[in-house]
Amino acid sequence: MPYDDSGWKNFGTYGANRSLENVRGGVALGRALEEALERQIIEGGIKSPVTSPRGLKARLKYLNSDAGVEAMREAGITVKSRALKNWFAGKQKPSAANLELVDTAYWNLRTQRILDNLGAFKQHLNNQGKGTAVEIHPIDQSLVDEHARRPNLEGEQAVRTLPAVRYIWDDAVDAMEAGDEGKLEEIWDDIITELDSDWGAYTYVSYVGLGA
Repeated sequence: MPYDDSGWKNFGTYGANRSLENVRGGVALGRALEEALERQIIEGGIKSPVTSPRGLKARLKYLNSDAGVEAMREAGITVKSRALKNWFAGKQKPSAANLELVDTAYWNLRTQRILDNLGAFKQHLNNQGKGTAVEIHPIDQSLVDEHARRPNLEGEQAVRTLPAVRYIWDDAVDAMEAGDEGKLEEIWDDIITELDSDWGAYTYVSYVGLGA
């Protein structure tokens, strides 16, 4: 379906573009996907701090591979290979400065592995066919000329929630990865058609949140 901005043919004429929050829905969807991906990286990671024995052990276990050692070197760890082996074996503890670098290496490697395999992220959004909730915030009208403000887009009732958006997430993640804003806008058009007859008012939005 081609992207339809019929709800905002005069977008910007009366100041809707004065707020930097107000963007096309496809742009907001891309940002929401990036936020959800960041949450998956962080929330699925090791919770214990690197300064705790448990947190350090878990990170070193994750990093105990050729890719892990490479990540540690890239993070700035310069100790000799023997010292690294002692760390992995639990015979020696990194210095305070190296603890921070171990933590950096862990998060860098975890992030890279997730970005290299976005299939898990797609599965997360598809949620075994149940889909993901999408929360849609209308444009911020605070800078719109008063006579042109839309009452139906003001107040809490204007924030719309679709509890189970399905079938679009594989394509959406691919579009996010490729930076294909046109495809994201087409997908957004498909999403908001699930709203009532006023769906065109949400072709531009101030924020989109994903329940994932």
